Amino acid sequence: MVKSKLFLALNFEYMKSLWLLLILSGLFLFLNSCKEPQPGGFSVAFLDSFEDETVAQAKKGFFKALKDSGYTSGMNLKVTYRNAQGDIPALAQAVDFFVSQEFDLIASNTTLSTITAVQKNKTIPVCMMVSPSAELAGLRSKDGKDPANLFGVYETLEYIDTAIGLIPQYFPKAKRIGTVINQSEPQSRDALAQIQQAAQKLGLEVISLPANNSSETQLVIESLISKGIDVFFALPDNTIFASFETIAAACNKAGIPVISSESGLVKRGALMAFGADMYQWGYQAGQEAVKFFRSGTIPAPVKLYKRKKLINQAQAERFNITYDSTFSTIK
Repeated sequence: MVKSKLFLALNFEYMKSLWLLLILSGLFLFLNSCKEPQPGGFSVAFLDSFEDETVAQAKKGFFKALKDSGYTSGMNLKVTYRNAQGDIPALAQAVDFFVSQEFDLIASNTTLSTITAVQKNKTIPVCMMVSPSAELAGLRSKDGKDPANLFGVYETLEYIDTAIGLIPQYFPKAKRIGTVINQSEPQSRDALAQIQQAAQKLGLEVISLPANNSSETQLVIESLISKGIDVFFALPDNTIFASFETIAAACNKAGIPVISSESGLVKRGALMAFGADMYQWGYQAGQEAVKFFRSGTIPAPVKLYKRKKLINQAQAERFNITYDSTFSTIK
């Protein structure tokens, strides 16, 4: 009898503990189901124009912003990645695939990706980064409206004037600025016009030569150097991004400093830059994507809010440059 009572008591305690565990487990699952974002998740197609260390920072920033807001690949986020490797037909094919699969969002990294995603797709929202405004990209309609499915983070060309201003400040004897331009890119043409205007005010001459792909860069940069340029200016151009190491090596050999409006190029060998922080550009675009996920509505495009001054310490020593604390240093 005593054993029977003891068995019943132990069994009762066991069942009580089991029920308490089940209740707590249910409560935990309920609370987690109420958190943002809701289960089910979203599908994101990420489109790169080409492989490049500089613009890759924007991609990292984009997905870090999503992760910080609770959106993780493999859990509540399905990510498909395409890189066109500089091939425009491949960009078009990638967008066609995204449309056929009915993705929730296309994230476009660099101008050509954004232009292609918008021109070939009117249904899936496009979140842009490393791209100019719709006006500069030639995407506005005749009545002055931006594409209805385009949002994200754009840049204007205002910062280029400040970047050009670095030349007379640190190289007062410089007279000729050389640059390379992909003439098929609207933002490159607009950037060149901005550079020419800013340089004219400073009494500087701009010599530009066309290079429509990275395979042409070596011959073009050698031709440019032969024209007696004092400084090379790396403008926001996809051909420059894709072949920057070739440009930097040729300029180093000729003793020509490289100044840029793209801060990501300083790590790759430019002397100094005033321009966009690519990682932060992508991060800000990711924050805009989160707004879309949570609201279900497409937010208006916003301007990039963070720029910075960077200097390459090794290059500064090469050219005997003394710089102030407003610069961040890359070793």
